[in-house]
Amino acid sequence: MWDIETSKQFNEFKGHQHLIKSVKYGSNELLNTILSGSCDNSVRLWDIRSGQQIQVFNGHATYVNAVKYSPFVIKNSIGNSTVICSGSLDNTIRFWDIRSNKKQLYMVNGNKENFGISCFEFIALKKKKETKNVTYALNLCYGSLRGPICICG
Repeated sequence: MWDIETSKQFNEFKGHQHLIKSVKYGSNELLNTILSGSCDNSVRLWDIRSGQQIQVFNGHATYVNAVKYSPFVIKNSIGNSTVICSGSLDNTIRFWDIRSNKKQLYMVNGNKENFGISCFEFIALKKKKETKNVTYALNLCYGSLRGPICICG
């Protein structure tokens, strides 16, 4: 991590064993965190202030190309918990609960012909009909190594 005013490095995060493919900065209650995905097949959550690793999420069979803080919050026995997501060459997007012992919550399988997830984004699409005062639906849009862009609803 670099201070852009002084052009000096003030922190380094060590833990991944291979190339890092994606990094995201946290917001809201995770303001002082960084999320990273690597070719070591892991997703890691870091504390910016201390430079320490908070969590490691394992489960992907190959390279993690994309990571995101999701717009979802879940309620569990500990209280509210933020969900993070990771997309991999193993053709899955996985949803993780950062508070309940690194538990994987859900997994989306990409189309078999796509040969892996290269990137993904959450997008709000206008619904054709309003449902219970909701006019927009949150959808998952992902890109693959073979070119197609897919939208899951």
